[in-house]
Order: sequence, then C-alpha cells, then structure tokens
Amino acid sequence: MTPRILIIAGSDSGGGAGIQADIKTATMLGAHAMTAITAITAQNTLGVDAVHPIPTEMVLQQIDCTIRDIGVDAVKIGMIGSARTAAALAERLAELPGLPIVFDPVMVATSGATLADEATVAAFERLMRVATVTTPNLPELKALSGMSILDKAAQREAARSLVKRRGRAVLVKGGHAKGRQVTDRLFQTASANTELGGVAPEVEWTDPRIDGEATHGTGCTLSTAIACELAKDWSLPEAVARARRFVRIAMLDAAGLGQGHGPMAQQAVRLDLNQSRWSPMLNHVTLPTRDLSASEHFWRLLGLRQIVRADERYARFETEGGATLSLEAEEELPAPVVFLECGDLDLTAAYLKAQGLTFTQEPRDEQWGWREARLADPSGNIVCLYQAGEMRRFPPWRLADA
Repeated sequence: MTPRILIIAGSDSGGGAGIQADIKTATMLGAHAMTAITAITAQNTLGVDAVHPIPTEMVLQQIDCTIRDIGVDAVKIGMIGSARTAAALAERLAELPGLPIVFDPVMVATSGATLADEATVAAFERLMRVATVTTPNLPELKALSGMSILDKAAQREAARSLVKRRGRAVLVKGGHAKGRQVTDRLFQTASANTELGGVAPEVEWTDPRIDGEATHGTGCTLSTAIACELAKDWSLPEAVARARRFVRIAMLDAAGLGQGHGPMAQQAVRLDLNQSRWSPMLNHVTLPTRDLSASEHFWRLLGLRQIVRADERYARFETEGGATLSLEAEEELPAPVVFLECGDLDLTAAYLKAQGLTFTQEPRDEQWGWREARLADPSGNIVCLYQAGEMRRFPPWRLADA
C-alpha cells in the first residue's frame, strides 16, 4: 500500500523548503503527500519577504477532511504559523494515538528570517509531547531546552533533558556545528525494563560535511523523509539513517539555483535508496573490457556521463535516470556482474539463505564504501546484492566535472 503522509507546514514560493520540498521528498520516496498549509510565505534563496499565516480553523479543516477521506500513515509537522495553531494541532493529533509523527520545530529559515514568534515556540511544548520524534538543529535545541549548548557534553545534556521531560525521542541535527564532519544524534526514551523516565543510549551518525550553498530545505526534507520511512515500518533509527542518506544525495545533486542558499535536488534521488525492505532493485551493472579507453569513448557516445575513472582499470558512468554502469579491465577478463540495491542487505541475505540459496560472499563492508554479498544464478552469472547510498554516484573520487 502506498504510504499516506500528511504534511502540516508552510508554503515556500521559491520551492526550496516547506510544503514544496516536503511534497518532492515524499513523492521520490514512493509516498502520497497530503498537505495542511499553515502559512504562505514570499521567499527565495536570499530570504523571506513576507509571511501570511493561515487561520487555525482552516488548518484544522484541511487535516480533518483529508484524514476523513484518504486516511493517514504518518504526519510531518513543519512551520506552524501561530501559537494558537500549534496548540490546536497538538490537541487534534493527540486523538490519533500510535500514529508516527515527526515534528520539525521550525523557528528560523536558512536565510536567517524568523518563522516563529516567542508564543509559538512556547506552544511547541505540547507538540513535542505527541510527536514520535522532534528534530531540532542546535539553535532550536537551545531554545527548546533553555540550556547551554556550548559543547557536545552540554548538547547531550540538553537533548536528554527534553527526552525526559517530554517522554519522546529527539534527533539533534549537527549541521550548525563547526568542523569538516557533521554529526546527528538520536536520543530515545529508555525501554520498559530500564529506569522509568530514563534515556536510552544515543545513536550517532557522522559524515563529511558537504560544501556548497544548497542547504535550503534540509530540515524540511529530513523530517519528511523520516515520516515516509516510519510509515513503511522502518524502526526510528533505520528511518533516520535512510532519511539522512536521502538528504545528502539531494544536496550533492543540487543544480546551484538562485543567488543565495539554493534548493536541493530531491527529484534526482531516484535509484540511490531502495524503498522496499524486501525487494532488491536493479540499478547497477559492471561489464568487463579489454580496452578501457575505447570502451569509455563508446559509452560516452551513447550519452552516458562518466563519473569515475581509476587509472587504466576502472570507470563508472551514470545514466539520465540515475542507474550506473561500470567498466572493469583486468589481465584475466572478469565476468559481468549485476548489482541489486537492497533496503536491508542482511535481512535479504538471511531470507535467501533460508530459501536454500548459497552465497559465494557473505555480506561485508568493502573498502570503496559499499556493503555487498554475492551469489550466482543458475547459469553461473554473478549477482551482487548491496547497499551503497551516496557512494554509488558520489564517491570521494568522483570526477570534478561530472
């Protein structure tokens, strides 16, 4: 069944954030996006010129009529518009127990424009109590906790205090921190067999910072992607991990639009993340070659874009649709390999082994950043099941002009 995602957020006339980014994200992740617009903004990559809040009653009517007819599998909350709307939303969503709710506490736009006044921020308390997870960046963490966040220890203490006080998970986004690495941390409530009101061990993700100005809508995109993945029954840590990969690939593929903080490229994240936990997806093939230069010329003439070249041995190309093709030259001509992206490689491998299939290589992490397992079809052709995320099209050694 197609996941039904209700997005409660403001409109961004520039298309980089808000409802526009949310719809693009949900669509690319195979979900049906429904909306309750809380505010209309006049904005572009340089800033916000004007904000027009939508009356609370109209926001609620959008929610009610949508759920009444279509139903809903997960909710994403972004820009609210007013304190009254925030309080009304908390009351209405409390009537939907068990529904995954992702709350992105939008306070300030990427350009620096204020999108929530003090009264609205104060009303966020009630929304955090009904949300499955709240996703503050560091300035938002400081505002919500009322605590210092000068170092990592203080940030952890602030996040843990929110989890204890609200009884809900908090994902702290580290993009505002300095350094060449970006670390996001998920803090969850402790399980029932631990101290009541405690905080479970945090889950941490660290990746190289992506240089560039295509940062408009990163928070909107991340929270919507988490909601989509929760609607597909991924666990919260799994949903966050998949959503983070979606955001990073969308940033890497950005077209450089606008004169300021430009939009990402959600529409380009097509084959990089398998949406299904169970069904592998064909999106990469490796072919042998006796003459790498001649083969490179041939595939470029066919319109493929070369994205990797490693000496005289290896090259990788990308098609317009996002699928990739590799050429490999060795002294002994290697066999062709078909690659299938898996939503959960280890789970897929375990299932196939239970069905009697034999693997020539168990799942393992490779030095080029892919996690792979290999087996052969009845004719002896090599099949590789793998997970690569951004490393398939955007490895560190990707050609600069690709």
